[in-house]
Order: sequence, then C-alpha cells, then structure tokens
Amino acid sequence: MTTDSSLRSGPGTTGRSSRDGDDGTAHGRLPGREHLPALALDPAAGPGAPVLDVVVPVHNEEKDLRPCVVRLHGHLARTFPYPFRITVADNASTDTTPAVAAALAAELPGVRSVRLEEKGRGRALRTVWAASDAPVLAYMDVDLSTDLNALLPLVAPLISGHSDLAIGSRLTRSSRVVRGPKREFVSRAYNLILRSSLAAGFSDAQCGFKAIRREVAERLLPMVEDSGWFFDTELLVLAERAGLRIHEVPVDWIDDPDSTVHIVRTATEDLKGVWRVGRALAVGALPLDRLARPFGDDPRDRALTGVERGLARQLIGFCVVGALSTLFYLALYSLFRLGVGPQLANGGALLVSAVANTAANRRLTFGVRGRGGAVRHQAQGLVVFAVGLALTSGSLAALGAATGSPSHSTELAVLITANLAATVLRFLLLRAWVFPTGARRAPASEDLR
Repeated sequence: MTTDSSLRSGPGTTGRSSRDGDDGTAHGRLPGREHLPALALDPAAGPGAPVLDVVVPVHNEEKDLRPCVVRLHGHLARTFPYPFRITVADNASTDTTPAVAAALAAELPGVRSVRLEEKGRGRALRTVWAASDAPVLAYMDVDLSTDLNALLPLVAPLISGHSDLAIGSRLTRSSRVVRGPKREFVSRAYNLILRSSLAAGFSDAQCGFKAIRREVAERLLPMVEDSGWFFDTELLVLAERAGLRIHEVPVDWIDDPDSTVHIVRTATEDLKGVWRVGRALAVGALPLDRLARPFGDDPRDRALTGVERGLARQLIGFCVVGALSTLFYLALYSLFRLGVGPQLANGGALLVSAVANTAANRRLTFGVRGRGGAVRHQAQGLVVFAVGLALTSGSLAALGAATGSPSHSTELAVLITANLAATVLRFLLLRAWVFPTGARRAPASEDLR
C-alpha cells in the first residue's frame, strides 16, 4: 500500500542493454517448473509475500481507475487463494490519475502505484515486471473488458508449473465477445498476419489479459525491444519460437466504447513490429537457441535405454524431404535430358538432388546442427547416392534393353518406381549409418552449454 517512484529508471527500460552481452547469463537455462507452495493468506497476520502481481497500466484514466482497482481487489480477495498485489503503472498521465492511484494505494491493502515519466504500455510492463518479487506476473487493461472469472484459470497453469505464459483469447469458439464489426475485423486480420508472416500458433495477440512466470520474464524481457502496444505480441512470438509453453484461456469480453486506443496508429506500429521481428528471426539475430531446451524436466531430454525416439517424426520429415527431392530430381532430369542421353541426365540430376537431400535430411529430419561432420555426412550421403544410382540406372538399362526406344513418360514412370524402392533403403542407411543416434545427440547437448 505504497506509492513507488523507485522504478522510474529501472533496468530493462530500453530492452537492449542486457541482450548485448556475450556471456549469455541473461538468457541462461531456465529452472524446471515447479508447483508454487500453497501459501494461505491469514487475514489476522496481514498480506504475505505476493504470489501474483497484477499490473494495470494506465494513461489519463482518472475516470475508470478507481472502479477498476476496487472491483479487481474485491474479486481477488474473494476468490484468489494466494497472496496478491495490484500495481497501478501510471504512464506519464497529465490528469489526476496519479492522485487517484496514490489514494487507492493508501486505502487498499496489497495495492501500490508506480509512476513512469514516459508513455508506453510495454515500458510500464517491462519496468514493473523486472522489479517484481512475485513468482507470477500478470496484466490487464483498466477498462476490465475481460470478465474477471477468467483470472484464476489464466494464472493457475503458471502456479502449478504446467505452463510458462498464459493469454486470454477472444477468438476461440468458446469465447463470448461483444464488439463492433470494425474492431472484430482489425483483430482477426492482425492475428491472420501474425500466423502467415511469423507462423504464430497462438490465437489472440492483442487481448489485454496475460500472465507470465517471473523466471521466464527475466530471460525474455531483455530480448523484447518494443515499448508500446506491440510489446506483448513480440514477447509471445519470441516465447513460442523458444519452445516455451503458452496456455490459452477463452474469455468473455465486452468492448469498451470509450476506449482511447487509436486503431490506425496502433495498427501501423504493430505492422512495423511484425516486420522488425520477422527480419530478426529470418537472419538469426535473436539468441533463441539458448532457450530451445529451457527446462530440466523436459521429457524429450530424458535418456531412455532401449527405446528408439523420434521415429515417427523422422519418417514424416524424411517423406517431406524425399517428396521435394523427387520433384527437384525429376525437374533436373527433364532439363538435362534436353541436351544429353538418359544415363547422363539421370546421373547428373541424381547427384545434384542427392547433395541437397543429404543437407536437408541432416538438418530437418535428424536434427543435426552446425558444420561439424558435414563433409563426412555428405561423403556418406554420396555412398547412399551410389545405391540409388545403381537402382535407377539399372532400371533404365533394363528398360532400354526391353523396349529399345522408350517414351519419356515411360522413362519417368520407371524412374519413380525405382526411386520408391531406393527410398526405403536410403532412410535405413541414413538413420543407422550416416546419422546414428549417438551422433544426433551430441550437437543437442552442445546447444545447452
């Protein structure tokens, strides 16, 4: 129940300084998820150390701030079984919002106010979250458009240790949403852009109702550059790309007709953020590999003797790579056939496609990263190529001996059949000889150092 001004220039306000270090400590391996201890709030003893810190970022919200915080505080006091804190993060308000926030902090236990001299929802969340001592951090918009009954389901997976982040979604089938067609269109169009450009798997990036475990925030916040409305979208994209678990909660949501959000300006800034993050991901400028295996309790990291792992995934990857390689091979064969005989065209097309096939299977099917052993793998892949060459060349030779002058379509049919036979043998050789289990595990362990 204090007014806190010590966070005005806290760490991480720019989102750059921590990321520039080379030691990787800011992005180090995260601890295993654990269920938080079941601490009860004893009214006679007063509030204990908060388990949940709910941040309400505001800018010139003198009208809505008091009813929002009073309602939120009453709901948490009645329904939340852990100690909690509500932090009002004032973003350079010029009206009486700071006075209202200070009055609430003095009046309600577990409420505090923080003043920032610069605007930006992302800046407010970064500043408060970076300095909070609560193991679970959340935020919600001051208009309380989201029904508060979703708050406990939002944070429960984080408290239990099941998930790393949680978001409210207005776009699931079970969500109940009341809003105008313009906002509905903008929201769905924006999430469609995220899915198509950044391959986002979450359904609603803009809903102002999110939570994160503190140790996850400590690693991700230094990697987030935006300080405005795109902040939480960027946070979600990076978390998803790092392999973190995002829990979605369908919410009941009623649009605030008096919202001060400028749709066009916000959409423009969001699109700029999508372009910036997409370019950084494309060139590998973000150190997400340091979080690729973030938790020690990941079952994929457990050593199981006598159990072959990943066979189904490898078969799918091998089939996809094989299908693309076959199309590439047939296109090359048809191209080479315009100038040379069938045997030379087959050999040249198979050689080029074999090099591409080995490289693709090395990375995508068997998960081998880095340049170590790449030359040896290609050499072994050429041996596998020789087996395929023998099968396909032998098939062409047999076809020529049987028919004399086969048509181009007949040649292609025979080559497809021969390649299907060679594919099975190729997969077995790649899995057992070129990329054996022990060789595949070594690069993965190096990524965790």
